[in-house]
Amino acid sequence: MERIAKFSLVSYQEFAKALPDEAVYQSIKLPQRATKSSAGYDFYSPIPFTLKPGETIKIPTGIRCQMQENYVLLLFPRSSLGFKYRLGLDNTVGVIDADYYYALNEGHIFIKITNNSQDKTLEIKAGEAFAQGIFLAYGITVDDNATDTRVGGFGSTNKN
Repeated sequence: MERIAKFSLVSYQEFAKALPDEAVYQSIKLPQRATKSSAGYDFYSPIPFTLKPGETIKIPTGIRCQMQENYVLLLFPRSSLGFKYRLGLDNTVGVIDADYYYALNEGHIFIKITNNSQDKTLEIKAGEAFAQGIFLAYGITVDDNATDTRVGGFGSTNKN
């Protein structure tokens, strides 16, 4: 199995822009696979939260990811939470590009989720897995001529 990426924490200064709590920052767990055959790396919530049906929350994970070119990290809700609570990412699938690591926000990964169930309240404890990330290799077209580099964070590559 080729090793193509490394998770690390953003600096406390960057994390504090979203959640100024050093104790929370110190307790952040790096994403991990649960088993040797797991494709997904579990992302753990640094804070406890409760989501009633229809409610949304944006979680500052404190995590960044350095990966090889031509790989992408895709984020999804944990399968069991999607099944039980219809938990969904607000952008449906999180796409973390390799160059996001070098963004002005240090590549800080935020995960925004919504409880889409009709009648179930979701409770997540601090340190509990709520999302998963999967690395995939990708290709480009033969006539690709992209030359720009990322400067900003989320949404910064939008040319519209």
